Amino acid sequence: MRIANRFTGRAAASSMVVAAALSLAAVQTAGQTASAATPKKAASIVDCTTENTKLTVKDVPRPINHLLLTATNTGTKPCNAYGAPFLAAGAGAQAAVPWLESSRPQAVVTLAPGESAYAGIGTYTPDGYEGHTAKTLGVSFSNRQLNGSIGEGKTLKLPNGGVYFNSSNYVTYWQSDVDNALFG
Repeated sequence: MRIANRFTGRAAASSMVVAAALSLAAVQTAGQTASAATPKKAASIVDCTTENTKLTVKDVPRPINHLLLTATNTGTKPCNAYGAPFLAAGAGAQAAVPWLESSRPQAVVTLAPGESAYAGIGTYTPDGYEGHTAKTLGVSFSNRQLNGSIGEGKTLKLPNGGVYFNSSNYVTYWQSDVDNALFG
């Protein structure tokens, strides 16, 4: 009888060990599934490009000699606008419009569908030199590393049939607020 009880006790103990191992495996699998789901939420934010935004450029009354570039997310997912836009003032522009480092925001600007980001463009100052009138503005979005553009560029017509640019031109980093883009 003792042998039977010992065998039954060992079998029950073995069954409990197997059940515990299966429960632990199920918990680990569920944890992996939950952690695998977390990056999907983060991955649902895409890069802002000319394909998922609408770009507009307009003259502003203040400050003088400035334009406002607006990028509105037309996609179905939030997008990140990194750094500042790469701009070419005119069809034959030899150099990109420089970024205004003092306008660097503390965080990347993320646009929900329908939201906009803004960049202020200083076109000229009296102490600049070698000016020209540009009729178009080439726009490209920056990559995450801020060392190149992503996606296709887009060419916009400048207001008033053309805008004067000289060597003192600049563009701000993308901002979530118009005032920060123009006066920040």
